[in-house]
Amino acid sequence: MSKPDRSCVIRLAQAQAHIPGPAGEHSVSVLQRGTLDVKLSLPTPPNQQTPHAQDEVYVVIRGRGESGDLLFVAAGTEHRFEDFSEDLAVWVVFYGPRGGEVPT
Repeated sequence: MSKPDRSCVIRLAQAQAHIPGPAGEHSVSVLQRGTLDVKLSLPTPPNQQTPHAQDEVYVVIRGRGESGDLLFVAAGTEHRFEDFSEDLAVWVVFYGPRGGEVPT
């Protein structure tokens, strides 16, 4: 959706209007800059994911859990959402090099 040279605001409603995608995708990339890739995801059951090449952070927008919760998943880690509500919406932030950041 966006590759800004300057600061910007990503509106939930605008991002959500692009889901489902043309092939039925349940997520949409809303901001890309360098290694940063921010997506809006509306997971559906069964939630099957493959480990991702980059570290990622999820921020719960709504749904089961608590709005505002932040989850971190290290690159290469198997993960998925379980027992989630139909209204689950999360911002997904991928960042850093393939293989993940080096812990300090």
